[in-house]
Amino acid sequence: METQLRVIGGALCLFAVYLTWRMGTASPLVWTAWIIGGTAIVVFFLARYLLPVAEVIDWVNEQIGKVCDWLILLACVVSAGNAMVRYAYDTSSNAWLEIQWYMFAVIVMFGAAYTLKKNEHVRVDIIYVILKERGQLWIDIMGTLLFLLPACVLLTWLSWPFFMQSFNVLEHSSNAGGLLRWPIKLVLPVGFALVALQGISELIKRVATVEGLKVAVETKYERPLQ
Repeated sequence: METQLRVIGGALCLFAVYLTWRMGTASPLVWTAWIIGGTAIVVFFLARYLLPVAEVIDWVNEQIGKVCDWLILLACVVSAGNAMVRYAYDTSSNAWLEIQWYMFAVIVMFGAAYTLKKNEHVRVDIIYVILKERGQLWIDIMGTLLFLLPACVLLTWLSWPFFMQSFNVLEHSSNAGGLLRWPIKLVLPVGFALVALQGISELIKRVATVEGLKVAVETKYERPLQ
């Protein structure tokens, strides 16, 4: 099993070499391929030694998830307060309206990594739930390597200039009395980076489990009720 994993890691690195040869080193796709290939090699060879790293990532995202839990309650209170003030006193504040939008953005972007840790993201699949645990682990490993990590690395890369452009001009809201815009734009690259880190944590735990180590891995998934 370890041999199969290392062959996959080697194949990903060879694919990165091929992209470098075809596209040069300037393309984000090339750097993404090298990051994914390098991550695969390191994890596949050293998974058992990287479990403490996975625990740290899990702990960080769990604490962020707890903050997001409270933000949901706070966002509801602010939203209800805005509605009451608007209809009872015929007044409103753009700053308070934007605060609830900002909180919602933080909940979605920062809570995504915690949701991944709990294996609660909606899956569009027809076979995952009917497979045994080993088959689910393999789907998670390949899905993380081929889809989750490349997407998160690219989105982190591409959203960083979006934040920096806003930060360099200290962008404000165009609405009267609105808030600064650049802090909330930082949520995009940070949120995608947190999901990528949690993806690496899940990859470490699943590879270690496939190799025979006893690791707490969440593979149970329930389809959402319609």
